[in-house]
Amino acid sequence: MDTKHCAVDGWVDAIPAPGPHGTATFDLVVRPADFDTADKDAPDTVVTCTSSNPGITHELLNGIQPGDLLRATGTLVQPSAPGEPARLTIDALEVLGTALLPVLRDMVLDRYGDYVVIFDADRDQVPVFTAHGTWVGLADNPDAITTLIDIHERVNGGDA
Repeated sequence: MDTKHCAVDGWVDAIPAPGPHGTATFDLVVRPADFDTADKDAPDTVVTCTSSNPGITHELLNGIQPGDLLRATGTLVQPSAPGEPARLTIDALEVLGTALLPVLRDMVLDRYGDYVVIFDADRDQVPVFTAHGTWVGLADNPDAITTLIDIHERVNGGDA
């Protein structure tokens, strides 16, 4: 097995996932080093990353999101078969840039006409805003959303 200690810069492809025994795993998308001169169809490389370091694992599971640019340093193991991703066991992690839009974990945004609601798996209450971002109120549960919107429209003349 061919191994090498190195640093790899790339973008996080999906929300890092918890693994067994306090580990975290994610895929890092790496562009070719000569990207500016490379063929437009040159494929990106996917490196599967794992860390068992408690500090790195905590950051991966709580602070890293898809689109973040990272420098992962550790031991790289080349794939044993063509087409499989390389594997990097991380011992140092640096955030070089963050994604433009945050990814909501365990939350869902939904539209009710001119209104936006945020469902959170950990709460029964549902925040309600107009599509323009004006606070409407906090519905006690999902069944109370339409009542809250109706009250808001009566008070404000139907304008969201």
